[in-house]
Amino acid sequence: MKDKIIQQYEELLTSYMQERQEDQLYAAQQMSKWMLDQKIPPEEIVSYHADAVRKQLPDLPSTVQDSFNLLIEMMIGYGIALKEHEALLHRQKELEYEIEVAVGMQQTLLPDEPPELADLDIGVISVAANRMSGDYYNFVDQGGSVLGIALSDIIGKGIPAALCMSMIKYAMDQLDDPRGPSEILRKLNAVVERNVDPSMFITMVYGVYDSVNHQFQYASAGHEPGFFYKAEQDVFEDLITRGLVLGVTKEVTYQEFNLQLEPGDAVILFSDGVTECRVDGQFLGRERFKELLQEHMHLSAQQAVEAVYQYLYELSNYELKDDQTIILLRRKD
Repeated sequence: MKDKIIQQYEELLTSYMQERQEDQLYAAQQMSKWMLDQKIPPEEIVSYHADAVRKQLPDLPSTVQDSFNLLIEMMIGYGIALKEHEALLHRQKELEYEIEVAVGMQQTLLPDEPPELADLDIGVISVAANRMSGDYYNFVDQGGSVLGIALSDIIGKGIPAALCMSMIKYAMDQLDDPRGPSEILRKLNAVVERNVDPSMFITMVYGVYDSVNHQFQYASAGHEPGFFYKAEQDVFEDLITRGLVLGVTKEVTYQEFNLQLEPGDAVILFSDGVTECRVDGQFLGRERFKELLQEHMHLSAQQAVEAVYQYLYELSNYELKDDQTIILLRRKD
């Protein structure tokens, strides 16, 4: 194999030195690509060239011949760098595959679509700033007419966030029997405190909607306060939220709050990536976000959250700095 390569190179060099045609230069380019595919190191290619030149020009000055030896030594370093580059490319492909697996796993943790309740209009949109999201949301059927709603923000990105998300999802799945929001957060806090590195922070708001008495009961673990929309007055009120982020300390109690929803009233939960969205170099802020919501409250819940997100996406020049999740729960008329 090696002898054949040397022979082909010598023939190509001889023909070029005699004729100097463009097609011979093109043939040299094709041969160099083939040699790269065969992983022939650059110092070996220079050695082929030096041997071929010596055969063509036997009276070549010794100083020129010595220069080939110097060039070969220099090419050894390039060869080592080429191997390291190929190893990095291979590792990058492996990492990209691992990330694709993690992205697929993360998608399975999120609900396919909001649940359907006879008297509750639900809209949700969750978009990752990068390939993987640090936002997690879930709807939990607590039996009968009660629906649990969770929204969490994992302060971190990539595979660690996906692993935390899977842990939270698994922990929530184990809480089969109906529990109040404060008890849910207390249990999740214990899981996070035992299993998550202290450098990672997880915020969460958990609410329970009872469609019989139209009450929304909720508790928060350091999460961005949501809004309570009162349809009759057409105003937004900030939700009262108190509580440490999950995992800071072992024993924590979370205070519960109650809202009574009249027809048309709505609860809006969201991650801080929404209010911290950059618009004209500044954070969007809560007040401006309220104004955007108010402009779209005439739409269905799903249409409203999608329209608000699209408007924010355009305002931020189609570039998200952080994950964005918006959940809208509205009592039907």
